[in-house]
Amino acid sequence: MSNILIVYYSLFKFTESLALEIAAQTGGDLRELVPEKNYSFDYNTAVKEVRNQISRGFCPKLIFGNEPIDCYKTIFIGSPNWFKTIAPPVLSFLRQHDFTDKIVIPFCTHGGGGFGNIKKDIAKECPNSIILPGFSAQGTVSSTEVMNWLKNNQKQLKINKEL
Repeated sequence: MSNILIVYYSLFKFTESLALEIAAQTGGDLRELVPEKNYSFDYNTAVKEVRNQISRGFCPKLIFGNEPIDCYKTIFIGSPNWFKTIAPPVLSFLRQHDFTDKIVIPFCTHGGGGFGNIKKDIAKECPNSIILPGFSAQGTVSSTEVMNWLKNNQKQLKINKEL
């Protein structure tokens, strides 16, 4: 088991692809967040569902991915940028764990909105953690881009794996 955890939610697999790349390059453990009720795969329907949940601050029940995080020191948290914030399953995960003294690194995928408020929203949910600069990707991302980001932050991230 690693002391690095990569947690993510991904509806259309863009965030999953980035999470897999981070896990491959850090040697971290990978954990997908799966809500009890899936979102529609129809984009317009999913947008309505998500907008409604975010406006209500809804935290869906997670059926996978909510295991304890006590043994991890560094936690990458990945989400699509939905309406400038994190996906509700990620909010559920953040609210159910204590991130005191953990190193938290946000990452997101987006269609042009960058990080939006994701970094700020994660920091709000993890007040006693150390939040490091994250990574945002529009669409797909190359292994080299992820490697360069990790190398630039290797000392802060406390990654022992040779990059």
